Parts: sequence; C-alpha cells; structure tokens
Amino acid sequence: MMLNSKPKLNPLKSLIQFILDVARGILMGVAEVLPGISGGTVALIIGIYERIVFSASEAVKGFVLLLSFSKPKWKQARKRFASIEWPLLVPLLMGMIIGIFASAAAVLPLMESYPSLSFAAFAGLILASLAVPISLSGGKWGVKEFLFFGLAAVITVGLSSIPRGQENESSFWFIFISAALAVCALSLPGVSGSNLLIALGMFAPTLAAVNSLDWGFLGVFILGAIVGFGSFVGVLEWLFENHRKKTLAAMTGLMTGSVAALWPWQDETGVNLAAPIVFWPELLAFAIGFSVVVILMLVEKLLVRRTRIA
Repeated sequence: MMLNSKPKLNPLKSLIQFILDVARGILMGVAEVLPGISGGTVALIIGIYERIVFSASEAVKGFVLLLSFSKPKWKQARKRFASIEWPLLVPLLMGMIIGIFASAAAVLPLMESYPSLSFAAFAGLILASLAVPISLSGGKWGVKEFLFFGLAAVITVGLSSIPRGQENESSFWFIFISAALAVCALSLPGVSGSNLLIALGMFAPTLAAVNSLDWGFLGVFILGAIVGFGSFVGVLEWLFENHRKKTLAAMTGLMTGSVAALWPWQDETGVNLAAPIVFWPELLAFAIGFSVVVILMLVEKLLVRRTRIA
C-alpha cells in the first residue's frame, strides 16, 4: 500500500466540471442581461461568488503591478496571476459570453411576450436564494447585521423605483460611464446592472449593439466595464476579509429589496399596476422559480457531500 501518493486527475471529472462551469457562466450571462436580476445573485446561488471576487481582485492587482515596468514588481505580478482560479474563470467567462449573446437574441423576446410570468419567476428565484448569503454568513445575526440588511434593502427599493429613461444613442464617454456603473451594480447580488442601464436609457442601445456586433460601441462598453469592475473588486475583497457577516447581511438586503423591481404587473415606464383578478399563472411561475433554486441548492449540497466522501 502506497502512502502520501498524489491523487490522479480524472479526465472525465475534469470534463464534467468544465461543462458545469460553462453552464454556470451561461446562467450568469443570462442574468446580467435580464432586467431585475443580477449575475452576482446567480454566482451566490451556485456558491462561487467569493471565489470570483478574490480571483478578479488578484487579476487587477497583477495588472497594476505589470504597469510598474519593474522586474521585481513583475515577479509579484506572476504570483498574483498564479493564485487566480483559471480552471474556474476560463469556462465561466466562456459561458457568460454565450449567455449574454443568447439571451440578447432569444430570452428578451420571451420577456417582452410574457413579462408578468417572467418577473414572477425571477421573484421566486431571488426569494428562494436568500438562504445562500444567510447561510454563508453563519446565521445568528445581531443588531448591526439587521441594520445593514435593512439599509441595503431600502437602497435597492429606491434604485428600483427610478423611472426608466428614454432610450438614446450617446457619446462614447457616456457609454463608458454607463458600463462602469452597470458592471459595479451587477457584481452585487440583488442589484441589476440592466435596471441601471434602463434608467440611463442605455439598455436598448446596448442590446442592439450586441445583436448587430457593433464593435465600436461594444469595445467602449467592455473597456468601461473592465475599469469599473477593476476599481470596485478591491472594495469587495476588503469587505469580505474584514466585515464578512455584515457584508453578506447587506447583500441579503440587496437581494430582498430587488424583488420590488419584479412586481409582475408594470407599465412601459416601470410603474407598478394592480394585480388582475386571475393571477394563478403568475403564482405558478413564482413557484417554479422558487423550486428551481431549491433544487439547485439541494443538488449542490449533494455534490459537495459526495466530493467530501470521495
């Protein structure tokens, strides 16, 4: 019997994990396009949010060190890049690109045809997923955690009540700033970057650029997103390292408050309307969305348990 032998890599398991991570990225990409739901929420639900934040932070720090044009700093940059979870991020980014382009072409028309059912399903999804940040925080919140939860929920409700701006074609500077703000929003669970783009009047132009492959627009948008996320990810990492429970409590509040933007019955400007007399289809859609998250969490727990046993 051999002791201290390194476990051999299983190619089949690696392939399955790669496919699962691509699928996770697709879900995040779809969520980032859909109004009222956040890619950060999906990342929290599937249990990879903190890993993404820390890897992204290492990447930003590495690029900053590269810009110093100093060999000692470049050695430090290599260490930063080596600590990044590339086996997670690469398939995740591939899936996100697929999800963004697919949802821009296919999912949004479904939302336009069945808006009340879509919003109801998203509301069920988010409410069920509240268990994720609560469990990650360790539970047993004190007064401070509940204060952060309440403040974050109120802020998100306020943001969701911003009237939708008129769609417009804007300068590259406005595209850049809109992208930087939107990517900071969508990196937070419960805060929809698409909702912010709608309020700025940049949602339809951005989708049109994706569908028509307007690389001039998309290039400026991507650059703004990189700068925005690169500036914000360090703050997220610091919050997790120094105020983990309060941060997760605030994220739970952001997710709870975001449900206000998902009232199934709205007019074209986003103003909530009264529910109709018959609304069982929306209730069914809500139950389906809620159940999907519950099933995903149960499957995640089962997979983690089996991995530990193995």
